[in-house]
Amino acid sequence: MPTYVMLVNWTDQGIRTVTEGPKRVDAAKALLKDMGGEFKSLYMTMGRYDLVVVYDAPDDAVAARFTLMLGKTGNVRTSSMKAFSEQAFRQIVTSIG
Repeated sequence: MPTYVMLVNWTDQGIRTVTEGPKRVDAAKALLKDMGGEFKSLYMTMGRYDLVVVYDAPDDAVAARFTLMLGKTGNVRTSSMKAFSEQAFRQIVTSIG
């Protein structure tokens, strides 16, 4: 299953209600699980981003739908990246020749 890294910033609405954050994370985990995916890890960070989430999803369409549904809540803005494992990295680089 593909892995994705999501960089998250709270919106003004999201930071005003940050104490509801744990409940929102639980809801996001349940949403992703219903879509066939799974949270791998979540980190609150200091600096440019407020949270970093690593998750698996069945495909890019599910990952896109998941991020759109999170954004629709108005609490976060996200930037997502598809991630490749070390094994996949080695295979890709080796295939270059």
